[in-house]
Amino acid sequence: MAGKEAVIVDAVRTPFGKRDGSFRDTHPQDLAAEPLKSLEERNDLDAPNTVEDVIYGCVTPVDEQALNIARLAPMVAGWGDDVPGVQLNRMCGSGQQALNFAAANVMAGQHDVLVAGGVEHMTRVPMGSDGQSVSPTYFEHFDELTTQGEGAERIAEEYGFSRQELDEIAVDSQTRWKEAWDDGRYDDQIAPVETEVDGDAVTVEQDEHPRPGTDVETLGSLPLSFRAEGNGVHHAGNSSGIVDGSSALLVTSREAAEEHGWDPMARIVQTEAVGVDPVTMLTGPIPATEQVLEQADMDIEDIDLFEVNEAFAAVVAAWLEETGASWEDTNVNGGAIAHGHPLGATGAALTTKLAHELQQTGDDYALSTMCIGFGQGIATILERV
Repeated sequence: MAGKEAVIVDAVRTPFGKRDGSFRDTHPQDLAAEPLKSLEERNDLDAPNTVEDVIYGCVTPVDEQALNIARLAPMVAGWGDDVPGVQLNRMCGSGQQALNFAAANVMAGQHDVLVAGGVEHMTRVPMGSDGQSVSPTYFEHFDELTTQGEGAERIAEEYGFSRQELDEIAVDSQTRWKEAWDDGRYDDQIAPVETEVDGDAVTVEQDEHPRPGTDVETLGSLPLSFRAEGNGVHHAGNSSGIVDGSSALLVTSREAAEEHGWDPMARIVQTEAVGVDPVTMLTGPIPATEQVLEQADMDIEDIDLFEVNEAFAAVVAAWLEETGASWEDTNVNGGAIAHGHPLGATGAALTTKLAHELQQTGDDYALSTMCIGFGQGIATILERV
C-alpha cells in the first residue's frame, strides 16, 4: 500500500576514530557491522527474519571496502544470508542518501523494515584510493576541475569571510562537542566498539578527533591546507577531520513499528537532492535547504534544529548567510570539524544526531543538509514523534 509514513525507530553510530587511531587494525567490514549489531541488541530485533534490506553509503568502495560492503556488513554482524544489502555512493552525502532512499522505499509501500547508514575507514582505505580522473569530454562542458578545498576557498572569497570568522566557527564546534559529551547528549547514539590495537584488546567509547581546548589563537598558527599563505583561509583546524566510523538507522513504516512494539523517534517528512556548479562545488546545502522546505510547505522558521556538515567552515558560514538560520540552532552538539567526517557514514551520523536531539529537547522539527563533491547538495527534514 502506497502512502505510508517512514519513521526512524533507532539510530546509532560508532565512535569516530582518528586517522591511525584505535580502529587502525579493525577491518572496514567489521566496523560497518558494529551499528547493525547495536540496532539488533537495542531493539530486540530479529534481523534475519525482519530486515528487508540494508542500504549503506561508502565513498571509497575499493580494497577492503569493496565487494558491496552493505551486503557483507550484515553477514559479518551474524545476520545470516537472507538479508540483502546495497552500497551506494553520493560522495559525502552517501549516508544521508541511504536514509532518504530507505524512507522513499517505505513511503512507496515497497518495504516495511530497512536499515540505512554508511561506513568509511579512511585509515585503511584512504580518500582518493578509487582514482581521481574525469573524461576529456568533461572539459567540453566545464572549464576547470577543482578540488573541494579550492571550492571552499572560492566560497570564502565570494562571501568575504575572514580566517578569524571561520576559525570562530571551528572553535564553537570543538566547544559544543565537549559540552555535549560532558552532558551525556551522545550517550544514547554512540555504541562502544570492542576491537584490537596491535594485538591488545581495547574498547573504544569516545570520538578521538575532537580537540576541545582549541582557541582562535591556536588555529591562527596553523598552515593553510589548500593555498599559499596569505591567499586563503582554510586549514586543518577549520576543515573536517579525517576519521574512521560507521552509523546506521532502523527505518520502518509506522505500522511495522507498532507491530513490533517499537516507539519511533522521528518521522521523515521530506527529502531532497540538488545539483550546483561543480567548480565552487560546495554550495549545494543552500538550494537543497530551500527546495526541501518548499516541498514540505515549510519555512526556515519552522525548523528548530539544523545540522550542516562542517566539511569546511566556509560552507556553513555561507549557508547561514543565505538561509538566515541561527547559528545557535545549528550543529548544537558540534560538527565534523570536531568529531570528524567519515565520508560515507557522516550523513547517517548527522541524522542520528538530530533524531536523538529532538527526543532530548522536545523540539518538533530538524533539518540536515550536506555539501557534496562535483556540485551537489542533500537535505532531510525530520519531525519528532
